[in-house]
Amino acid sequence: MSSLAYQTGAMIRATVLFLTIALLSACSSTRTAYRYADWGVNWWVDDYVTLTGEQEQQLARDLDNLRQWHCTAELPRYRQWLHELVRDARSGDLDRARVSYHQQRLFDFLPGLLEQAAPTATNLLASLSDEQVAQLARNMARNHGEMEEKFLLDSPEARVEARAERTIERIENWLGPLNPRQQRIAREWSESRGRQTEIWLEGRRNWQLALLEALEERDSPKFGEQIRYLLMNSEEVRGEPYKEMMAESRVAMADLMYELIEAGAPSHLAHLEERAVELRGDFRALTCSAA
Repeated sequence: MSSLAYQTGAMIRATVLFLTIALLSACSSTRTAYRYADWGVNWWVDDYVTLTGEQEQQLARDLDNLRQWHCTAELPRYRQWLHELVRDARSGDLDRARVSYHQQRLFDFLPGLLEQAAPTATNLLASLSDEQVAQLARNMARNHGEMEEKFLLDSPEARVEARAERTIERIENWLGPLNPRQQRIAREWSESRGRQTEIWLEGRRNWQLALLEALEERDSPKFGEQIRYLLMNSEEVRGEPYKEMMAESRVAMADLMYELIEAGAPSHLAHLEERAVELRGDFRALTCSAA
């Protein structure tokens, strides 16, 4: 299920990525990952643009406020969802409709977080100098080129195999080692994804270019609204092919998870229950005043 959660784009969406890393990560310490999410955002941003000391301090304050809100308002929702997932895994009540329900619950966590992250992103982006914007543009282009080399230079067969390996790795984080039938299902699913990787990369670049265009008007009173739009309407900004691909992929991923559960053994549901219990306990143990 971790591959369902969040498709990250460029600098703004890194805030969301690191604040929700505890939910998605296979890290052995969810609590540590969550508490140091602000450090992760700073590290990620620094890979794209060099901030001044004043900018770093403002970002740290904004991220602390965002994390405090997230811990207080959102973690109880995560725990409630995980409670339902534990209950369903324990009872074996994971038919196709129930799998789709849990997928939608995961997606439902995103809009509120993006809404709250918009002022943090706006504050940082509005403070960038012309030189910093130019540096950001260069580094985004460099990073995108590296992504294309990583995902597109191999043969189509190699790309399918790599996608299958990534899919299996993510699923095994929730279900444990897959049996041969499950692995075959996952590989056949990966083969059916067509141009998904190319469309994802095209959409990613479209979003980056839209951000750079918005930055040309970062002194405008409407700049905050532009950044909020980029966050809240990411799929639309990335283009119609991306939007259609994501809609189809969500249905396909829910079907995949159902088929994998159907093809599994009681041990797979037990592993899912164990992971959900572990995460629920980690979130319950977090204190919202922790640094």
